[in-house]
Amino acid sequence: MEMTFRWFGTGHDSVTLENIRQIPNVTGVITTLYDVPAGEVWELGDILKLKSEVEAAGLKISGIESVNIHDSIKIGSPDREHYIDNYITTLENLAKAGIHMVCYNFMPVFDWTRSDLAKRRPDGSTVLSYDQELIDKINPEEMFKQIDGNSNGFVMPGWEPDRLAKVKELFERYKDVDEEKLFCNLVYFLNRIRHVCEEYNIKMAIHPDDPAWPVFGLPRIVNNKENILRILSAVDSEFNGLTMCTGSLGSNPNNDLCDIIRAAKGRIHFAHVRNLIHHAPGKFDEAAHLSKDGSFDMYEIMKTLYEIGFNGPVRPDHGRMIWGEVAMPGYGLYDRALGVCYLNGLAEAIEKAGRAR
Repeated sequence: MEMTFRWFGTGHDSVTLENIRQIPNVTGVITTLYDVPAGEVWELGDILKLKSEVEAAGLKISGIESVNIHDSIKIGSPDREHYIDNYITTLENLAKAGIHMVCYNFMPVFDWTRSDLAKRRPDGSTVLSYDQELIDKINPEEMFKQIDGNSNGFVMPGWEPDRLAKVKELFERYKDVDEEKLFCNLVYFLNRIRHVCEEYNIKMAIHPDDPAWPVFGLPRIVNNKENILRILSAVDSEFNGLTMCTGSLGSNPNNDLCDIIRAAKGRIHFAHVRNLIHHAPGKFDEAAHLSKDGSFDMYEIMKTLYEIGFNGPVRPDHGRMIWGEVAMPGYGLYDRALGVCYLNGLAEAIEKAGRAR
């Protein structure tokens, strides 16, 4: 496995490349061109500029998260061809820059949803939290204002103002899109980009839905083992793979995370390894990466990734806000750095135990 860290870019992130370079065993970043709207082409010059900045800090770009999918592609409207052509050009430019892994999602309107961005825990830290009862009381059109007002001045990924200013319009456009149509539109998109991915050895790693059930009546299709295997089988090529996000899939306690890892062997291109704690159905808080701080056996998760031969990039995911840090909620430096160290320790112990057998 290659240990990485998410970085949103200069001007968008309180965490610097110098900070990341000093975290033990982190060799790469997972980043993006944050200023490019969904559907627009990522120009080669802009990608190379970003790559040069990262490499000057002694790191490399291990993958992109995300090249956002335009809603016309998810909806299947006639103008999707234009946006898919733009996406293909972006993939070609990424490959020319030596970048071959793209994490993306196919969630309608909202990329992820939380009811609280700073729920206080007994130790004084704050975490992202989800409570379905609270979500059910929120008008979707007001959701952006709530997220934006609690983001510490940062633009939250998946909640960009230019897109979410049109929430009402987007809900109207999605009104006839059910799970089956969304699935068909995903398969259409994957088949259209297949030639460029196979030619340039680009790995597309779809991110699971977060949380792993429908929100505000919008369809969700990447939320359990059955649906993931259906997607992988529908376009049965190595390029079509999964981001194994333990937090997103684990939001539903009925999902057996290690079973999903084994079932998707050979098709997991990227891993987000994080922990959360369940309080009741539809109610959870994110937690420290340590197993006993949440509901997941992080040792078994890392061990299963090792046993299937996963050797792609892995990163800690959402962290607590600790030690007075003010940062993008979930994406501070300190707790995610602690998460890296914890995952490093698990990985070293598992690898050495495996060699000793």
